[in-house]
Amino acid sequence: MIKFQFLTQDLPQTATAEGKGISPDDMGRLTLVTFLWAICFPLITVGLVMAPPLTFAALRAFVAGGGLLLLAFALRRPWPRGWTVWLTLLGVGLSLTSIGFGGMFLAGGLVSPGLATVLANIQPLIAAVLAGIVLGEMLGPRRRWGLFLGFAGIILVALPGFGSSVNSNPAGIGFILLGAVGVAVGNVLLKRLAGQVDILMATGWQFVLGGIPLLLLAQQFELPAQIEWNILFVIVLLALGLLGTSLAFVLWFSLLHRSELNRLNTFTFLTPVFALMIGALFFGESLGLVEIGGIALILAGVLWVSRQGLSSSLEVL
Repeated sequence: MIKFQFLTQDLPQTATAEGKGISPDDMGRLTLVTFLWAICFPLITVGLVMAPPLTFAALRAFVAGGGLLLLAFALRRPWPRGWTVWLTLLGVGLSLTSIGFGGMFLAGGLVSPGLATVLANIQPLIAAVLAGIVLGEMLGPRRRWGLFLGFAGIILVALPGFGSSVNSNPAGIGFILLGAVGVAVGNVLLKRLAGQVDILMATGWQFVLGGIPLLLLAQQFELPAQIEWNILFVIVLLALGLLGTSLAFVLWFSLLHRSELNRLNTFTFLTPVFALMIGALFFGESLGLVEIGGIALILAGVLWVSRQGLSSSLEVL
């Protein structure tokens, strides 16, 4: 059972369990995070029909950040302290939210689904390099194999999408790569913040700070008045902002507090797996042998990385 005690009590001020494996409870949280990120894709696709991309991305950030800050104020959580903490929060906002969200939304419809899936999932590989340089998280053989198997699975899962009628253009590819770099940098900065700032305040403020540049760019290059404000768009925006963003990233930040980024990032390869399952269950999409093989490789990579944690937990039981 997944526990959400971090929503009602403060986290300790020093990170723990850096060298330990992933516990079954944390695996449950990771699975929920990747599922919540997976439901973002259909929500974004629906929302982009009713709103310009940068405006929609800014609204997502403000809904997510505003919801978290309201909860933080209601619970009287402590404000971030120190200029270094605020600068890091600004860095997270600019990289993860401004660049990450902006690249993701601007690429919509410009790149074939297969290529988009592969390029977006380069993020864990970029983060692995940055984590080694900035955080000192060196990749051992287990994690290298886990990342390799996971990314190989991503390529197989994405292969059918390369035959899409969508013509990928350089701008769309650039937007996705830019977004992947932004998310990777943001994750590294988030990891550096773990244990230094309240989780709700940190996550909420970075969304608000990162949403401001998106809004300014939207005002410059788009017509926000083009938004179709109807019941469907409001439902999509709230689901995307509160579930796919607020809840998902609070869970993610709480996990970064207890485990290494490179170990956790392998689990992000599960996101397209859940996306495929959602498509099969709710939209009548079929899974071919290639996709099933890719899913098997992704699961093998995830289990390979987390095996140490599961073994340790079973020994305790």
